[in-house]
Amino acid sequence: MKLSPRDANGFFRKPYPAIAGLLIYGEDVMRVAMKRQEVISAITGPEGEAEMRLTRMNGGDLRRDPAQLMDAVKATGFFPGPRAVLVEEAADGVSEAVKSALSDWHQGDAQIIVTAGSLTARSSLRKLFEGAKNAYAAALYNDPMGRAEIEAELSRAGLTGVDRDAMGALEHLSRDLTPGDFRQTLEKIALYKYQDPVALTPDEVTLNAPASVEAQMDEIFHVLAEGRTSDIAPVMRRLTAQGVAPVTLLIMGTRHFRTLFAIASAPGGPAQGIGKLRPPIFGPRRDRMLRQAQNWSASRLEGALTLLMDTDLTLRSAGQKAPQMALVERAFVRLAFLARR
Repeated sequence: MKLSPRDANGFFRKPYPAIAGLLIYGEDVMRVAMKRQEVISAITGPEGEAEMRLTRMNGGDLRRDPAQLMDAVKATGFFPGPRAVLVEEAADGVSEAVKSALSDWHQGDAQIIVTAGSLTARSSLRKLFEGAKNAYAAALYNDPMGRAEIEAELSRAGLTGVDRDAMGALEHLSRDLTPGDFRQTLEKIALYKYQDPVALTPDEVTLNAPASVEAQMDEIFHVLAEGRTSDIAPVMRRLTAQGVAPVTLLIMGTRHFRTLFAIASAPGGPAQGIGKLRPPIFGPRRDRMLRQAQNWSASRLEGALTLLMDTDLTLRSAGQKAPQMALVERAFVRLAFLARR
C-alpha cells in the first residue's frame, strides 16, 4: 500500500505492529537514512541494536543469498521485544526474496524495513510493496520540511522554548538546508542553548546557521543598501575567490533592490510593505531590510535598478572587453554612493 507524505510521517513515529514491511525510497540518501533511523528506533527502541533485535543486510548480499532474509525474519531473539530486519541499498533484484518473506510473515516475526534510492513506477520492488496488503511503500521527495517535521526535529533536539519569530527563521533555514544539515544545525543550537531558560531568538538562529556563499552574497547587498563603500572591496574579494559569477551578482542584486522597492513604494509605507512580502522575511533580516527601505526613496531605488540593468546589458553585449567583475564592482560603488545621498 502507498503511504501519503502526511501519513508516512505518522507511521515513521509510530509503526503499526501488524504491518510486515516498509519500503522507504527516494533520491536524497540523507532523507532516506533519517526516516529509516526514526522508524527502526520506534520499532526496537533505543537499545534494539545493542540487544541484537536489529539485523542489517545489504541488498547485494541478499540478492546472492535470498534465504538469509527469511531466516532473519523468523529467528528468535535472545532478548525479549520487537525485532526488525533492515535491507539497505535494495534494488529490484531482491524482490523475490522480499516477496517470500512478506507472504510468510506472521505477527511476532521481525518487521522488514527496506531502503532504496529512486525507483521508477515500473520497479518490481516498488510494485511489490504498493500492492501488498501487509506492507507499505513511502516515497520521500526533495520538498522543504513542513512545520510538523520541524517541530518533530525540535523535540528530538530538546529545544522547547522557541518564540514565533525564531520559528519563522527556522522555517526559512529549513528551505535552504538539507534535512541532515538542518538536524545538525538544531543540535548545535541545542548545545548553544544548554541550560538557558530564555526562549530561542532569530538572532541565535542566525548565529548558529552554517555560513554559505549565498549568505555572503546577501552581505554585499546589505553593504550597498547601507552605503558602506569601504566594505565593498573585501566582500567582493571573498566572492571572487569563491568563484561567484559577475552575472549572478547582478541577478541577486536586482532581486534585493526589487524587494526594497516593493517595501518602499507600498501605499501604507515601508512598515506595511514589508508585512505584505511573499515569502515573508523574519528576524533580524526583516529589521535590516526595513531600515534600508526607509533610507531609500522609491525614485532612488528605480535609479538603482536601472543601473543594475544597464550593467547587466553591458556584460552581455558582444563588444564588451573590460573585466566583468571590475564593471560589477564599479556599479556597486555607484550604488553605495546613491544610498548616502
